Amino acid sequence: MSSIVQVRHAARVRLAPSAIALVESARHGLAAAQDEPTSAARYVGAHLAALRAAAAVVAARAEPSGSRRGRPQSVWELLTKVEPTLREWAAFFAASAAKRAAAEAGLPRAVSAREADDLLRDAGTFVTLAEGALGIPGRQELLPLPTAG
Repeated sequence: MSSIVQVRHAARVRLAPSAIALVESARHGLAAAQDEPTSAARYVGAHLAALRAAAAVVAARAEPSGSRRGRPQSVWELLTKVEPTLREWAAFFAASAAKRAAAEAGLPRAVSAREADDLLRDAGTFVTLAEGALGIPGRQELLPLPTAG
């Protein structure tokens, strides 16, 4: 049975449309990664699903920056600022980004089947935790925030 099942509940969570799109994309990415035939494709798909879930949290929580521009930051760096409880996960996925890049580049033996399956499981856990941080318990139905006007 797939661990990516959307269950509708009476209570609904309202989020910005960009955060909703990213969470849904993360969910679909996990489901697609499970069906990938190669270890590299499963690894890449799982990592990208986690990246989208992190981006959803950042999109929902980040405050607009002022006119001050600093160096570009990865979503993993931003995630630790807006949701400190996910700091260890951010460090884990940031550290695995080089392996994802190697798998995307088609390097032979970039990832083993075990590494891909482990990352897929870890990404599933992370997506669930990110949803919880956004107030989306149990694969809850997502509704966009009402727009002014």
